[in-house]
Amino acid sequence: MTEPRDEQNIPPPEGSFPDEAAEMVAETDVEAGAAGGDPATADPAADAAADAAADSADTAGEGADDELTLARIALEERTLDLQRLQAEFVNYKRRVERDRDLIKENATYAALAPITEVLDTIDRAREHEPLEGGFKAVAEQLERTVGAAGLTRYGAPGDPFDPSLHEALSHVGEDPEVSVTTCKIVAKAGYRIGDRVVRAAQVLVVDPAAEGAQPAPEEQGQQDQQDQ
Repeated sequence: MTEPRDEQNIPPPEGSFPDEAAEMVAETDVEAGAAGGDPATADPAADAAADAAADSADTAGEGADDELTLARIALEERTLDLQRLQAEFVNYKRRVERDRDLIKENATYAALAPITEVLDTIDRAREHEPLEGGFKAVAEQLERTVGAAGLTRYGAPGDPFDPSLHEALSHVGEDPEVSVTTCKIVAKAGYRIGDRVVRAAQVLVVDPAAEGAQPAPEEQGQQDQQDQ
């Protein structure tokens, strides 16, 4: 007579499906915990380190931006300082050149001003008689020398009277042929260096005739003789 089989006490054969399924589930749980998919198996220390690293990166980025801003501000300040120094140097250079020209002009003025009296003597000698011999050679050489140094002679009969260039010694009447006060006679020539007057020309001037004024008898007689 056959004994009944106790199915509950019969162990499952090796390699059966329940064992393999259990092993697969266990491996899946381990992998999920390692990957952080399961909050229960995640590592809090690793998460905190990751957050700290992210915060540190943000702080470093903000610090770099601040340093760049400060560098730009410093560059702008240095640029302004350089521009200011350059402008000051240009102004200094111009002032030095202007002072140098002024010193040169003053030195030339001081050297040539006394010579105008010698030139006046030469002019009076020419009016008396033509220059000859050695005196003529010396006079011409002196005139060339002062001319090369910048001394210029001016003033001639017929020039309009200019108070900044002429010194009126006297008025000698009126002249119907002039429309403005005019230099009639040049007693002493004027001299200047550039635009700077060394000595004003000394002149005798005539004024234009007043409207409706009758000419003097002598002038009328000369006019009648010219008409005839």
